[in-house]
Amino acid sequence: MGTLEFLRKNARWLSAGTLLTFLSSFGQTFFIAIFAGEISQTFDLTPGQWGGIYTLGTTASAIVMIWAGGLSDVFRARNLGAIILASLALSCLAMAFNPSVYLLPLVIFALRFTGQGMAVHLAFVAMARWYVATRGRALAVAALGFSIGEAILPLVFVFLMTVFAWQSLWIAVALVMVAAIPVFRWLLKTERTPKSMAEENQSTGMQGRHWTRAQALRHPLFWFMIPTLLGPPTFNTAFFFHQVHYSDINGFSHMYLVALFPIYTTVVILSMMLSGWALDRFGTARMLPLFLLPMAVGFSIFGLAHSLTFVMIGLIFTGLTNGANSTLINAFWAEFYGTKHIGSIKALATSVMVFGSAIGPGLTGLFIDFGFELWGQFLLAGGYFVFASVLTWLGLRTLQSPA
Repeated sequence: MGTLEFLRKNARWLSAGTLLTFLSSFGQTFFIAIFAGEISQTFDLTPGQWGGIYTLGTTASAIVMIWAGGLSDVFRARNLGAIILASLALSCLAMAFNPSVYLLPLVIFALRFTGQGMAVHLAFVAMARWYVATRGRALAVAALGFSIGEAILPLVFVFLMTVFAWQSLWIAVALVMVAAIPVFRWLLKTERTPKSMAEENQSTGMQGRHWTRAQALRHPLFWFMIPTLLGPPTFNTAFFFHQVHYSDINGFSHMYLVALFPIYTTVVILSMMLSGWALDRFGTARMLPLFLLPMAVGFSIFGLAHSLTFVMIGLIFTGLTNGANSTLINAFWAEFYGTKHIGSIKALATSVMVFGSAIGPGLTGLFIDFGFELWGQFLLAGGYFVFASVLTWLGLRTLQSPA
């Protein structure tokens, strides 16, 4: 099936996935970090304290995801998605009206769990379960929501903060979320795969089996993949979380840095599309050991750069990895472990990635407070990505490939 025909025939379901990932932006680090200065000023927080609060709330969401992610194996996406979006709207209102620093970890937990956690998880589980031969393209299209959010929301909201109080903007976001719920339910008015057919057409994983979460945990390949799962969310989150501080230590305007994000987003979109096509053609095993290497280059550049030109080059390299990450990692679970229990298996993987996004801001903020600046931390991150790539290659080479 050609790409245009695929998009035309599946527009309704693909649009639902894209809508979910776009709306997840309001619980993603790149959006919350836009308000880092205002939140820190309102509650009188240092970078380390703000990072610690963010780590605490996000870690709690990672733990809850281990259980909650399995709900996608039980409930229809149409109903579960509406509940997630309603919960995310309430979380945005909680940020707007929160009166106390002591409640801030709870607010961060709610935003991260509903946004970065469940909304993203449901979108990708649905795509991986609904599509087999065209899984890569479906995941790439669904992931476009991230790119749209990253491209337009920082610029729009940085500007809006010059006009409106930051708390008012969170109220507006909640209203957008509420308005999106009936749209999402309309898009999924017709099931992509009726349940009776879904039971008969589950695709298997390694050894022609339907793996359960317990079986996946006992298989060494899962543990070889942990550094690859942790790396991008940990350091990518740290970069976007500390974007204001990174601009300050480099001596350029935060607005100028934000203006580079559309370039990054364009690269992410191109990488998503190319990796989705390549995934359908070559499978994940050939591509996984290589996709982290551009991010290794990108973070090395962030560590050495002191000008916007070099930061732009770094963003291009990190965009290559982040685009491929949206398709490859999510396809990996379906291809290697099957789709019958993919919700519960991927919930565990999502929990690991959410945990990575939790420790990134906290550790980097703590190191900043102790005088170890982001430049040095990003250079170490470049080395980490090389290590993770080697470990993934060893795991895939020595353990098991899909049947």
